[in-house]
Parts: sequence; structure tokens; C-alpha cells
Amino acid sequence: MSATTASRPTFRNLPRGFGLIIALVVLIVAASLISPHFLNPINVLNVLRQVALYGILGVGMTFILLTAGIDLSISSIVGFVGVVAATLMGMGYPILLACLIGVGGGLLIGVINGLGIVIGQVPPFIMTLGSMVMTRGIALMIADGSTVNLGPRGDEFFFLGGGFILGVPTPIWVFALVCVIAFVVLRLSPFGRAIYAVGSSPEAARLAGINVGLVTFSVYLISAGLASLSALIFLSRLSVGDPNSGVGLELEAITIAVIGGTSLFGGEGGIAGTIGGAMVLAILANILNLAGVSPFSQQVVKGLIIVFAVLLEAGRRRRA
Repeated sequence: MSATTASRPTFRNLPRGFGLIIALVVLIVAASLISPHFLNPINVLNVLRQVALYGILGVGMTFILLTAGIDLSISSIVGFVGVVAATLMGMGYPILLACLIGVGGGLLIGVINGLGIVIGQVPPFIMTLGSMVMTRGIALMIADGSTVNLGPRGDEFFFLGGGFILGVPTPIWVFALVCVIAFVVLRLSPFGRAIYAVGSSPEAARLAGINVGLVTFSVYLISAGLASLSALIFLSRLSVGDPNSGVGLELEAITIAVIGGTSLFGGEGGIAGTIGGAMVLAILANILNLAGVSPFSQQVVKGLIIVFAVLLEAGRRRRA
């Protein structure tokens, strides 16, 4: 190989995540050209709020994908937790107690998923698909197929999803806190290193003394917990518990994680990329909304993004 060829820059030599940064810059410039309203402070805050709402779910999905798993039940957990918490608030329960019981119900779904996958050896796709259908059905039964009003406590609870702290929407602060904790766990703790090891090779992780079953169980519990947190934020914003709330959010979470560089094959990815993926998806959705594209067409675009990202990842793994 000549010195010229060896010194020639290639895409392989670019830092990981560089492509995501370029995509964000291109999207921001394109959005500014398409609509003068994009950089309006109100619109920017709306975009950041969307980043937070979907990004929390994306963080949970990142933990799952790093172990080469998948969680389809998070969308139903959002609806289920919202209905449970709204029902209890409407019955006069204190807001904090209603929220804790609702989150407890969401965590129980995570426990069921984890036990089914670890002990029952049910493939994650099948296990979480069954949980998704079951949980949605329970939510519909509790709400009797309709929405549940929060009652007089709706105004008190609005702050979590619709309030502001220092001029910044509360969900953004919540998302930032979740990201910091998740980053520390994944990058600076033995548990985080165990997650990457399990995703890279479960057998090698087991031989290294890692409790593969416990790690796998834990990530489904984390995913359910973050989905429950998202449910409370959605409930606060909507002021009603909707059993159909969250439909399709599992695809949003997968898209965010995959765009951010988390591999569907496990063992590769991180929170920084997930934040970038959430920003890309939120900005893209905002551009499509400003351009008047229908929500149905937007689903097509998101589906194409998932397929394209997976093809790129598969191609990269083959080259490696």
C-alpha cells in the first residue's frame, strides 16, 4: 500500500457518531430553509419536549438492544400505567400514591417479561409481544374501553408533563436526569460492562463469571420502569388516562436507538447516540409536520429509516 493511499481519509477512519452529527446539522439547516417557523423559540421547545418524551423510551430500549433483546410491550405499559394512575387519582387517592401504584404495575410487566425470557426461555420477541397484547387488554378492561378523567387532581399533576423549570419544560429536565444516570450505569459501572458483555457473547460472559440471567432480567425491568415514567408524563400532559395511549411507541423507541448507533445484534451502542437519535427523529417529525405531510406518510418514512439503519449495521458487521 502506498503512502498516499495509507494517508487518504476514508469514512472508516471517521469517529463513531460523526455521521449522526452530520445528519443532525443537515436536518436543522433543511428545516430552517423549509419553514421560517422552525427556529421559533416555541417550536424549538416543542421539538425538545418531543425529544424528551420519546427519548426516555429510547433509553430503555437501548438497554434491551445492548443485550440483543427487544421489548415490544413498552407501548402497552404506557397505556396501562396511565389508566391505573388516572383511575386511582379519580377515586381520590393522593397523586404520589397513585403514581407509585401505577409504576409498580408497569414494573410487574417487566418482571413477567424478564422471568419468561430468563426462566421460561421464551424468545424476547414472542414474550414481549404476548405481554403487549395482554397489558393492552387489561388497560382496556380497567377503563372499560374509554378514557379515564383525573378529576380535580388534574391541575395539580399537570406540572410533570406541562410545567416549566427555569423556562425549560419539565420533561426535558427529567430526560436529562435519566440520560445522566443511564450513561453512568452503562459506562462507569460493572453492571454496565456486564450488559455489553452479555450482548456481545452470552456464553463468553457466563464463562467470565457474569450472571447472564440476572443481567437480562434487569434490563427488562429497567425498560418497564422507564416506560412507566413516560406514561406518567403522557398522563400529565393529556390529563386523561387513555388505554390506547402509546400505540406504536415501541417502534419510535427502536428507531431512536438504532439511529443512534445501538446494534440490533447486541453489544454496541450507548446513551449519547440515543440522545442524537431522539433529536433526529423529533426534528424529522417536526419538518414533516411543518411541510404538511400526513401522519400516515410519516410512518412510512420512519419504517424506511429503520430498514436503512439495519442494512447499514449489517453491512458494517460483514466488513468487520
